[in-house]
Amino acid sequence: MNTALPTGVDVVVAAQTLGQTVRRTPLDLSLRLSGIRRQSVLLKREDIQVGRSYKVRGAYNFISGLPANEREAGIVCASAGNHAQGVAFACRQLKIHGKVFLPSTTPRQKRARIADIGGRWIEQIVGGAAFDEASSAAMEYASAHGATYVHPFDDPRTISGQGTVVKELFEQASEKPATVVVPVGGGGLLAGTAIWLREFHPEVRIVGVEPSGAASMQAALAAGEPVTLPEIDAFADGTAVARAGEVTFRIASELVDDVVSVPEGALCTEMLELYQVEGIIAEPAGALASTAVARFLPDLPDGPIACVVSGGNNDVSRYDDIVERSSVYEGLRHYFLVTFPQEPGALRHFLDGVLTDGEDIVLFEYTKKNNRETGPALVGIEIQDRTRIGDLLTRMEASPLHIEKLEPDSPVFSFLL
Repeated sequence: MNTALPTGVDVVVAAQTLGQTVRRTPLDLSLRLSGIRRQSVLLKREDIQVGRSYKVRGAYNFISGLPANEREAGIVCASAGNHAQGVAFACRQLKIHGKVFLPSTTPRQKRARIADIGGRWIEQIVGGAAFDEASSAAMEYASAHGATYVHPFDDPRTISGQGTVVKELFEQASEKPATVVVPVGGGGLLAGTAIWLREFHPEVRIVGVEPSGAASMQAALAAGEPVTLPEIDAFADGTAVARAGEVTFRIASELVDDVVSVPEGALCTEMLELYQVEGIIAEPAGALASTAVARFLPDLPDGPIACVVSGGNNDVSRYDDIVERSSVYEGLRHYFLVTFPQEPGALRHFLDGVLTDGEDIVLFEYTKKNNRETGPALVGIEIQDRTRIGDLLTRMEASPLHIEKLEPDSPVFSFLL
């Protein structure tokens, strides 16, 4: 792997290489986020890029520059889904055979899109619980078969291609952004953003955003070098990387102003807001930047804020989970173990004596045991206002029923989400 640091000029050359091959995605003003921040917030819509992700930029820039002998030997990549779609697109365009190694957590929607985009030029190999395991398998295959490993983030060619997002963004903006906020997985987009901005607009503030369950770049910055996280939450699958890249870390440590993390529950709330207000179908990683801008970055310079909506490959079957996580995070949905006496009228007492208007049961699981006097039920309750939880708990305390609240950080809660 080439570990020389790329420059802003490399981004300019990458933009010329891409030409009209990829879409020039819109830069939209978000009235919702602008109202929250009281300053203009712009959304760079890479969710409607080829493959519904910016990843095609880096993949195509990398693969299109390969010499004939490396093209003939084929290429290999590892991906949580979006990079694989970019590689699939490049392979089909350039008529190069490729294999993509995917973790088992890759959503079905992304797998189907890889197959559609790549056609006969791409073979999928699924295995491993996270990106890092798929990456190890892909690199082993490349070494054994003489194929070229197309790194999703830690190669100058990939980084330069990703940097074309921010170059294009600044060409479109009627007023130069004062802050650019981008999602972070392995750090390719962050690094590409940084090398171009520091060369051509050095005064702009650069902020990277990770999911709190996979904050590998923050761990690297704290340790002074990339470190492997012992475990990660793969919910934001596009950024579920346990170890930041070597090249991307060097660039981030030298050129990036700040890297922050946001909890997955807040991410889910922002995904719903993007869908309901802006009509944007963002995948979890795609909503990282706007989540941070909406809630977690209190001190930013005056002037427009640009957020990269990095991807829109979200399986619709995940929305029940997204609504659930958002409701729990916002304090609107709570779960309890309620021990009922196994006698007529016990549930009626709970409904009449504990619950009141605006409190709805959204889950009730109970199995009667004939050889017992009491039986526990798992009860989920949704409230209209998070401030009302205190009143609900007071009524529960006064009830003769034994009621235990399940906290989101308890092991039992993991069975619900």
